[in-house]
Amino acid sequence: MVTIKAIAARCGCSPATVSKALNGAPDVGRDMVKKIRSAAAEMGYIPNGAARALKTARTYNLGLLFQEFSHSGLAHEFFSLMLNGFKSRAEELGYDISFISSHLEGRGFSYVEHARYRKFDGVAVITVNYDDPAVRELAESDIPTVTVDYEFPGRGCVMSDNDQGVADLVQYVHSMGHRRIAFIHGEQTAVTRTRLAAFFRTCGQLGVPVPKGYVIEGVYHDPDFAAVATERLLNMPEPPTCILYPDDISYMGGLEAAERRGLSIPEDVSAVGYDGIAMSQFLRPSLTTMRQNAPLMGARAAEELSRAVTEGRAYSPERIVIPGVLLAGETVKRLK
Repeated sequence: MVTIKAIAARCGCSPATVSKALNGAPDVGRDMVKKIRSAAAEMGYIPNGAARALKTARTYNLGLLFQEFSHSGLAHEFFSLMLNGFKSRAEELGYDISFISSHLEGRGFSYVEHARYRKFDGVAVITVNYDDPAVRELAESDIPTVTVDYEFPGRGCVMSDNDQGVADLVQYVHSMGHRRIAFIHGEQTAVTRTRLAAFFRTCGQLGVPVPKGYVIEGVYHDPDFAAVATERLLNMPEPPTCILYPDDISYMGGLEAAERRGLSIPEDVSAVGYDGIAMSQFLRPSLTTMRQNAPLMGARAAEELSRAVTEGRAYSPERIVIPGVLLAGETVKRLK
């Protein structure tokens, strides 16, 4: 059986350093962690999970709470990239991950009950209805919890910079000469409220009026609803010259609605998406959109949760904001 002492001898460090590296302690350099874990894998080291749990009072298992309400789930590129970023970084830090549910063994469980039943060291909340009392119960419990795109008091969080993202898109559209800008946004969530505030604020700063009917509440990742909303906008006496969509998938519905009317994007109406998924850049014309750094968001959530677990009562939560990148694309026409 390969021992920690044997790994230490091969790597030229102490057994304590090997133990820390394998257990995800933050005070071992990344290069040394990589060297130790590589050696452990080559030597066939298998940790004794039960012994490690007894010694550290930790299971090295993180819970992942993920609900994607458009039902595309893990097939949606943005969320799959975020989850993969979380998984990869969590594994580098020495953790396994498991999905958390409100249903277990044929009966209802609260998220807190499930987390305690599985003995998770901590839980990452990637996307849920944050107004759900069961989610709030989890956030207010003694279980280390980190959220994505939502802030709970006393909890670490990772935020995409939705405020700056929408502001950048509006400013770009304005710089291309557009003054009639509509916004089809997603359902009411914290992200939506941030984006809406940024839209109205930026339009106000630029002196761009927002006529009644130019802002329509829709549903994220729903091209069918986006098509209906696009029809409403194009039927207005003075239709917008540019439409902002809540995400790149929704834009596909807007594109279909425009084509049904014999209109061309961007010649007859301009359009902007959000998320920056790969598909958006393979379209012709390529979509103007805001690319969110989903892998980095997931990785930073794993790091923040690991820190919350490791530091315990000494943990001070951090609010981590991840900027996006505007992809100019070809769907916004320059007006004279």
